[in-house]
Amino acid sequence: MLFKIKSFILFLFKSTNQHGVHSPFVYNLVTNCFYKKTPIPKIKLTHNIKKWLSNNHEIITVSDFGSGSKVFKNNQRKVSDISKIAGISSKKSLLLIRIIEYFKIETILEIGTSVGLGTASMSIGNSKATIKTLEGCKNTAIVAQKLFDTFNLENILLIIGNFSDTLPSVLENKQFDLIYFDGNHQKDATLNYFELCLKTVHNNSIFIFDDINWSVEMQEAWLKIKNHPKVTVTIDTYFWGIVFFRKEQEKEHFTIRV
Repeated sequence: MLFKIKSFILFLFKSTNQHGVHSPFVYNLVTNCFYKKTPIPKIKLTHNIKKWLSNNHEIITVSDFGSGSKVFKNNQRKVSDISKIAGISSKKSLLLIRIIEYFKIETILEIGTSVGLGTASMSIGNSKATIKTLEGCKNTAIVAQKLFDTFNLENILLIIGNFSDTLPSVLENKQFDLIYFDGNHQKDATLNYFELCLKTVHNNSIFIFDDINWSVEMQEAWLKIKNHPKVTVTIDTYFWGIVFFRKEQEKEHFTIRV
């Protein structure tokens, strides 16, 4: 907890809003996407999905393949608790919707479905996008699939299995507009997924890494990602690290309050 407090205070000192941004590309993104309001119908649908999960008190056995939980003491967990503690927040959910809309994202890969809140947000952002989402835990995936079916989110393909088995085949001969990394909060695994996914990028691809300030390890992974020669622009929002590969952009790193 102390680490998170210190890292957030440091973030506040380093961060800025749109007025401290001198890149037209990033300035437009901040003003027309980050600080824009989400359409009300999409807010309502997001709220209904979160309410559906919060009312699900089923207890499932969760298989943790990543760094595990800092809150849960064992693998027997209520779906409602998973949604509340480990699920994507409303703020991040609505921002994800706006990013999908702003960039007109059409092909998406998510590494780490959990109970499906983030996946649902991306589907709400563009119901015509092609979304592939990977989940290692079978019981968690069953909950997510029920969510997708209940709310008629028909553009999502859920793939169950260990990422080391499922990720290489999903990436084969593919390109993605957006890859959302939320499946393993460990340095080596994050960097490995990043390297594997690099072969799928085009000039306008976007990578979003969740919880870049989760630990010292994740901060180290984020630093390596920022310095990769293929990366041109990055944005640190504290909770996310957003990566761009636009060759026409100067290499720049931004720290922005959202």
